[in-house]
Amino acid sequence: MIHKRTDTIKVAAAKAGFSRASGYRIAADPVQEKKPRGRRRSDPLAGIFEAEVVPLLEASPGIRPVGVFEELMRRHPELDPGVRRTLERRIRVWRAEHGPEKEVIFRQKHEPGRQGLSDFTRMGALGVTVAGQPLDHMLYHFRLAWSGFAHARVVLGGESFTALAEGLQDALWHLGGAPREHRTDSLSAAFRNLGKDAAEDVTGRYRELCAHYGMEATRNNRGVAHENGSIEGAHGHLKRRLADALALRGSRDFEDLDAYRRFVAETVGRANAHRSRAIEAEQATLQDLPRGRTVDYEPISVNITSSSGFGLRRVFYTVPSNLIGHRLGGRVYDDRIELFLSGTHLLTLPRGRASGSPNAHVVNYRHIIHSLKKKPMALLNLVYRDALFPREPYRRCFETALERLSERQACRLAVALLALAHEENCEAELADAIDKALNAGRLPDPGTLKARFAPDPGRMPSIRIATPPLAGYATLLDAGGAA
Repeated sequence: MIHKRTDTIKVAAAKAGFSRASGYRIAADPVQEKKPRGRRRSDPLAGIFEAEVVPLLEASPGIRPVGVFEELMRRHPELDPGVRRTLERRIRVWRAEHGPEKEVIFRQKHEPGRQGLSDFTRMGALGVTVAGQPLDHMLYHFRLAWSGFAHARVVLGGESFTALAEGLQDALWHLGGAPREHRTDSLSAAFRNLGKDAAEDVTGRYRELCAHYGMEATRNNRGVAHENGSIEGAHGHLKRRLADALALRGSRDFEDLDAYRRFVAETVGRANAHRSRAIEAEQATLQDLPRGRTVDYEPISVNITSSSGFGLRRVFYTVPSNLIGHRLGGRVYDDRIELFLSGTHLLTLPRGRASGSPNAHVVNYRHIIHSLKKKPMALLNLVYRDALFPREPYRRCFETALERLSERQACRLAVALLALAHEENCEAELADAIDKALNAGRLPDPGTLKARFAPDPGRMPSIRIATPPLAGYATLLDAGGAA
């Protein structure tokens, strides 16, 4: 239009980069209002959408568009399958105008030092293994809403009060302060297998835990995950960060559980380092911690039976036989059980779980080997025989012996090897020797192995200690006085 003031339409169109026809059209209608494009073909859903589709949508609000499409194709085989996109578009528009109201998510403004959140998340998708065995575990995840400070703890069982209490207190003491509010989900998973009285007891203990740190205990509504969104969304970031760290590590297998726990702690620690300024600013607003931690375990009391053990939640645990007949107090944590006699700590047992099986066993052969030496045939049909062998070569040796020897000889051989491992404290080295013998196609000889691992008193070195003269002490005393 500017060129048209001084040039002809043909020249002005050329200067503007238009064709001559476009130039004449623009000159004839400078406003160039775009008219809405009309329908170019007949409506394939005419007489069908209002009469059949709308009643379906009103009767079943949650039905998928593809379900409506399949129903229409059944009723009207003459319809072109290409009508599916048109139908989906029409349903989306109808639901926007006539559909039910949707829940609104209200974005929140967080204040420093106000809210901390706890939740559990499953980690099976990472494919982590410990000593070659898949690790079925969860992570307890704590996070401050304002600064994003995070803490994670490996949980071997499911969601429970003990796992929550241990993880939460670890996070608060690592942080050096406590927020004014602690928010969780409904904790329904922690109460799933509890009776009414036990659930009320756990609820009270949770409130006492929060009160000990001066925190207000709050929960989001059951099944409404977005109310815990400040940590639900962070689960995905944490899992992706751990997946990247595993990929860079080059292996998903760890030597032991402690090594994996250190790996998780280091990964989360690096994430916290990126938010160090915000975390330091929020730490200044947190409440002071109490003088010490509060209870983060479940108290129990067990009777030690003549089997040199006790049962707890479908799991049988062995203990030293000198405790038979005693009643012990205990503390159940997520990954261990600590036992006490008259307030004195006796031992710590790894915690077992009977997941997917009627019974499970946590057995230490050292607890019962002295009695098993007297009755080696008891090994043959022992209830917890498979759990008795501390390493795979011991079990493999017993099974091979059953194939080649009599049952009595096989039991004597297995018990002799276990006794040697206990008495000479050579469990790992002896397992390697057994493995080599089996790979060579022969059974290990307990006598030969005992000569190899047991010290020979006749070959013990004679050590002579020279006694210094007493005059040397006088010299030291004189030197001390001079100093």
